[in-house]
Amino acid sequence: MLKNISDLHKLAKNNKTKKLVLAAAQDANAMDAVLKAKAEGIIELIMVGDENKIKSIAAEKNFDIKNIKIINELDVNKAAATAVKMVSDKQADIVMKGNVGTSGLLKAVLNKEWGLRTGELLSHLAIFELPTYHKIIGLTDAAMNIAPDLQGKVSLINNSVNYFRALGIEKPKVAILSAVESVNPDMKSSVEAAILAKMAHRKQIKNCILDGPLAFDNAISKKSAEIKKIDSDVAGDADILLGDDIDASNGLYKTFIYFAKAKCAAVIVGAAAPIVLTSRADDDETKLNSIALAAAIN
Repeated sequence: MLKNISDLHKLAKNNKTKKLVLAAAQDANAMDAVLKAKAEGIIELIMVGDENKIKSIAAEKNFDIKNIKIINELDVNKAAATAVKMVSDKQADIVMKGNVGTSGLLKAVLNKEWGLRTGELLSHLAIFELPTYHKIIGLTDAAMNIAPDLQGKVSLINNSVNYFRALGIEKPKVAILSAVESVNPDMKSSVEAAILAKMAHRKQIKNCILDGPLAFDNAISKKSAEIKKIDSDVAGDADILLGDDIDASNGLYKTFIYFAKAKCAAVIVGAAAPIVLTSRADDDETKLNSIALAAAIN
C-alpha cells in the first residue's frame, strides 16, 4: 500500500534511474522541476530545445546545467518530435512537456510511425495524498477525455489499473462514480457504472476489483457505506476513482487540491511511456511529484 506521495519518491530512487527528456526545454519552471528531480536522484536528464535560450534561462535563474546533455532544436514542435522519438527508440524513458503546446506534444506522441501509441486512449491519472484518507488515491480523467463513452471508460480503467500495478499495487480497487449508488435508468453514469461492474465480474476488465455505481461518499467512507447498507469490497477503500466526465473529475481534482490541501502528482497514461504534462497552475511540489510518479514505475 502506498500511503504518501513521498512513497513515490522512494520508489523512484530505488528503481533503476530513469532518463527523462524535456521537450522544448527553454521553460524556467519546467527546468527548475527537472533539475530538482535530477538533484534528488530520481532521473537522469536530457534537454531538447533552443540551446541559447536554455543557457540564458540557466544563467538568469542560477541553474547548474553544465553536465546536462542539450540537443539544440529551435522549432518547438520539432523539439517535441525529437524528444518522443528518443523515448520510442529507448534512448529515454519519460517525456515531459516544456515550452511547447500540449497539442504539439501529443501530436508527436500519437505519430503512427514513431509515436508512443498502444491502442488505448491517452488519459490523465492524478494521484493524491489527502489528510483525511488512509492511503493515496487515484483519479481519472480530470484533464483529457471530455465525455468518454463506455469503451472509453474501459480504456481509462485499463490505463489506471496498469499504472497502479506498475507501482506495485497488484489488484487496485476501482470505484465508478455516480451521484447515486443504485442504478437509475435516467442517469447514464449509474447505468454505465453497472455495466462496467458486470464486465469486471465477467473478466472483460481484468486485474482489479471494480464496483459501481458508487456515490463519492460510499467510495471513500466505510461508515457511509455501512449506513447505506452497501456490501462492496471497494466501498470505503478505493484506490482509483473514475468520474463520469471531465466536469465531474476536474471539479473533484481541484476540490482535493484547493479545499482539502492534497498533495498531488499526475501523468498522462495509455502511451508506451509516461508523459509528464503539468499545468501552468501546478505548484513546484506538484511538478516534482509528477516526475517522481513517472519515474516510480517498474
